[in-house]
Amino acid sequence: MTEPLLVAHDLCKHFGGLVAVDQVTLDLAPGAIHAVIGPNGAGKSTLVNLLSGEIAPSSGSILLGGDDIAGLPPERIAHRGIARTFQHANIFGAFTAFENARLAAQAHAPAAGGWLRPARARTDINGTAHAALAAAGLAARADVHASALSHGERRALDIAMALATAPSILLLDEPLAGMGPEESMHTVALLKRLAVDHAILLVEHDMDAVFALADRLTVMANGKIIASGTPAAIRANAEVQEVYLGADAQPAP
Repeated sequence: MTEPLLVAHDLCKHFGGLVAVDQVTLDLAPGAIHAVIGPNGAGKSTLVNLLSGEIAPSSGSILLGGDDIAGLPPERIAHRGIARTFQHANIFGAFTAFENARLAAQAHAPAAGGWLRPARARTDINGTAHAALAAAGLAARADVHASALSHGERRALDIAMALATAPSILLLDEPLAGMGPEESMHTVALLKRLAVDHAILLVEHDMDAVFALADRLTVMANGKIIASGTPAAIRANAEVQEVYLGADAQPAP
């Protein structure tokens, strides 16, 4: 059985008297998509923020390669091979798609005097940026300003910028938000391709996409895990239907 790349154990986050994440335990396996679902306010985005270092946990551990990275700042976690996207694409509209990807690659590359060289001269950085755009399906849009990209393309650029940091783990916070059916279909296909070489944690409200993508699902409510298992087991779980899916909201098999 493949060893997980990342293991979160009894992870908790308190904001004063509010317990946003309450003893959450999960793991991410290479080559698999683990979806975290639940109603608004369930603690899903807080969980992603904990795993990526945006906020420090109140207690619990996050093991990456056997090392506890809980509480490390995001830049150190990123250099350990964890990249994330946000609910709103974190891109620079005045820059081209290529320039956005190059900035991400440059930020991740060893400094060693690299910042003193013109960006265009960094063949290593430029190659990484082009490869990330190609992996995200944006090779033909490299010279287009990000502000001129469609909503789906901007979301894909956000993923390309994450890929430019050479991660082994991708944390994707609602990557299909605001997409129409055609854009969602393209993004689902993209995530399936990326799962071949990455462990992916996916937070998403589009249940059709979730059940089409996920190898494993974890359902949260009020900061706690109420169920975790295969898509078939989650679809059949009575508590999950009551709390989140609803009897009439189950996706088609």
